[in-house]
Amino acid sequence: MTLRVNNINYIKLIRFFDISLSIIGIILLIPIFLILLIIGFWDTGSPIFKQERVGRNKKPFNLLKFRSMYVETQSVATHLVNVSSITKWGSFLRRSKLDELPQLFNVLNGDMSFVGPRPNLFNQEQLLKERDIRGIYEFRPGITGLAQIKQIDMSTPQLLAEVDSKMFQNYSIIEYFKYISLTIYGNGFGDRVKKK
Repeated sequence: MTLRVNNINYIKLIRFFDISLSIIGIILLIPIFLILLIIGFWDTGSPIFKQERVGRNKKPFNLLKFRSMYVETQSVATHLVNVSSITKWGSFLRRSKLDELPQLFNVLNGDMSFVGPRPNLFNQEQLLKERDIRGIYEFRPGITGLAQIKQIDMSTPQLLAEVDSKMFQNYSIIEYFKYISLTIYGNGFGDRVKKK
């Protein structure tokens, strides 16, 4: 059975799963969080990265990640950052997707869902426009989703917004868990940095 995103019971059910899974994840991963924090302090001196992103209804929130780039790196969309800005430790974090773990707190707080459109920056004007046209900001941004599975990043704003919209056309609880499972098993894909 397909559950539409404008169904209030559907929204409550997804939120229930978001809260439950994020709490379980945080509890189980506490030792890994501590290890990554310690190594992050050694790597850059500032292991947690915060960046203002566009949330549901275009409200700003601070996205949390383990820092994978040098502290002085300019705050821009990932695909605009040069690969030389990534530390050696950060490269491992990004390949393993461990840099995303702090977003469990974003999910628990209600800023994000496990599944949804990747949250963009306010200065990504073309993507803002394309997503606005399609009503994408009615939904919580997510850690993973159809665009990540298809390896579509923010460097192609129109295509990304179209895929975001497609994800919500026939979205269901089954799809929710499918995207999470595919990401856990290595199919999820974040924004790529450019090479020299």
